[in-house]
Amino acid sequence: MKTLTKAALIVLALSTAACTRPDRFGTGADATGAGAGFGADGSITDPTSPAYFNQTIGDRVLFQVDQSTLTPEAMSVLEGQARWLLDNAQYLAVIEGHADEQGTREYNLALGARRANAVREYLVSRGVPVTRLQTVSYGKERPLAICSDETCYSQNRRAVTVISLGGL
Repeated sequence: MKTLTKAALIVLALSTAACTRPDRFGTGADATGAGAGFGADGSITDPTSPAYFNQTIGDRVLFQVDQSTLTPEAMSVLEGQARWLLDNAQYLAVIEGHADEQGTREYNLALGARRANAVREYLVSRGVPVTRLQTVSYGKERPLAICSDETCYSQNRRAVTVISLGGL
């Protein structure tokens, strides 16, 4: 009986795999999956999509140690975010403030809040309605990189703009 069950499972798996179409993820996809998910409506090539916002515009800005002041590089990214948000009024944004692991939990929550507020204020100054923006601080609770040196710390000192359709 075990042999019959195994054979049936193998036949079922092979027949299911044979039905897979390499272009199922959109035009231009090949057997390697290249091009999968890229095309119109919601992809990185669609300038109105969240994927375009995240990858082309940039969804995050970085900060210096113990600072919530925007750097020139951050302002450049935020200029693009503001233009995108103004062009795509159907989207709302939650701005997450983050800190590295140095310092107390309370200090880093407050620092994350200042960073998120700095981003929000910049976007508002560029014309994005404050009613479309919300802030939240995670402090050091959601690190991107985990290690105890500057290469990780610098990635964790950030504000991330998370966009969504409709209500917050």
